[in-house]
Amino acid sequence: MIESICYRVALEIVPLGKLLPARDEAICHQQLKIMIKFLLRKGIKLSKSSSIHLVQTSALSVLELCLHQNAKLRYYLQVKQIRSIHETVLSTFAGMFVGLIIRLSPGYIIQAMVSFKYSYFFNLLLPPIILNSGYEMKKERFFKNLGAILTFALLGTFISAVVIGILTAILALTGIDSLSLSLLDSMIFGSVLSATDPVTVLTIFQSLKVDPQLYAIIFGESILNDATAIVLYETLKQYRDQEFHFSNIGHGVLSFFINFGASLFFGVLFGFSKLYKFPPIESCIVALMAYASYLFSNGCHLSGIVSLLFCGITLKHYAYDNMSLMTKRTTKYMFRVLAQLSENFIFIYLGLTLFTKPTLDFKPFFIFFTAIFICVSRYCAVFPLSNMLNAIARYRKRSEILPSKHSIMLFWSGLRGAVAFALAAGLKGPNANAMSTTILVVVVLSVIVFGGTTSRMLEILKVETGVDEGEIDSDDEAYNEYNDYNHVLTNSQGSIVSSDNNNSGDHRNISENINNLSSSQAHWFISFDDKYLKPLFTRQCNQDTKPEERWHHERNHNDEIVGLSIETQKHPN
Repeated sequence: MIESICYRVALEIVPLGKLLPARDEAICHQQLKIMIKFLLRKGIKLSKSSSIHLVQTSALSVLELCLHQNAKLRYYLQVKQIRSIHETVLSTFAGMFVGLIIRLSPGYIIQAMVSFKYSYFFNLLLPPIILNSGYEMKKERFFKNLGAILTFALLGTFISAVVIGILTAILALTGIDSLSLSLLDSMIFGSVLSATDPVTVLTIFQSLKVDPQLYAIIFGESILNDATAIVLYETLKQYRDQEFHFSNIGHGVLSFFINFGASLFFGVLFGFSKLYKFPPIESCIVALMAYASYLFSNGCHLSGIVSLLFCGITLKHYAYDNMSLMTKRTTKYMFRVLAQLSENFIFIYLGLTLFTKPTLDFKPFFIFFTAIFICVSRYCAVFPLSNMLNAIARYRKRSEILPSKHSIMLFWSGLRGAVAFALAAGLKGPNANAMSTTILVVVVLSVIVFGGTTSRMLEILKVETGVDEGEIDSDDEAYNEYNDYNHVLTNSQGSIVSSDNNNSGDHRNISENINNLSSSQAHWFISFDDKYLKPLFTRQCNQDTKPEERWHHERNHNDEIVGLSIETQKHPN
């Protein structure tokens, strides 16, 4: 009796019939019964909760072990300053190694538990990455290159999707690998693979200090490209069930402006709040409101990525000046840590799923030609648009936006990533398994090949590195070393030594950057923002009070915390 109850509970937790083929399902049922009998013989009482923990804990332990080892490898790479291989490539290989072990092991239960779930990615893993991208983005560079970014993100993504879709439809007509894809299925397949994810390239760019303009274009294109690809994918999926309407054409543009307005509204809320008096509550509200913008937009069938991105930008630009110093530091590192964990988890899952996904359907020729198709589509989306933008710049008697070597690096940064992999989980039809498997393999190959050779390509193309950007954002911590009270040093006697004297040179550099920034030609939106929006959406005291005075104003509150820490060191329990 107890055995049958435990068996039914376990089946509720792991729906084997949905996750495994019929051949493996029977074996898994048998192994599950054997495992339960063994535990009962050993005297282990299996309640409903213990049965749940038995299966879930094993799966979570596998993933946690991968994250732990990946953190060690990342630390080793940074200490040894190894740049030839990136941590995302290591994460993918680690996932593949563990996935291969699980695949070769006789059990199927853990394999079923670590299978990818579409909703987990979009609701839990993706939001921290997007929010951190908007929160830490260099907004001046982004808006100065907004024209080029929108060109590649909107028009380039559309070109890439169409090229892949048409080439896939032609390939299906040849009957290779017994493919049977309609034109609509081919276009949906193209929309999925049009989503780029150059997180590996951008991290290398950031560490090597590559040209800020090239970094801004690749970064902005990658973020808005994901939103465009998702909107295009969802729109094409609707054609299966309903007729085409002209309202679908403007769906992406409408969601963009509506979400920007919603994000601006959240910035206004924080601009007129008094939460700066309560830093712990303030940090929680900032994170929850940003996440609410993502869920609200998705619930309204809009683009949650665009909403969250611009919510992060607006929070950093307007709400950041209204935050206490403690909240500034807390949110900055909290978002960064969550994004780092999510990225590592996603790439580990990519490698893991390559072997543990139960419905894999490998078609070698389809995979080979798809890898060629994404290169062709990226070429068609980058070089013609780069030539067009450069021609417009020359017509206006300005310097070229993208020199030839920058265009090549933009092409090289078009590796596919987690968004394409997650969208593939929602594919339907008789060839859905073949398409999702092909997308998974292509994503892993692009991360390893393009991501692993980025540093070498920078050397071959002789792209300038070590570039000092020479500018700071208006809302960044311009007097970071001065007004951040956390930059104090504790000597061996337990006394507090201010680091102001040690950073006098940094203060002079910051002042020079401010002067250079003010003397440079400002973008029209930046001028409008400084004149009207900033004074409106930030507290007046922050505009009129000098940074030094604001620091002393909030230092009184922080003195209590530091004083308590010193007393604890002097009189430990």
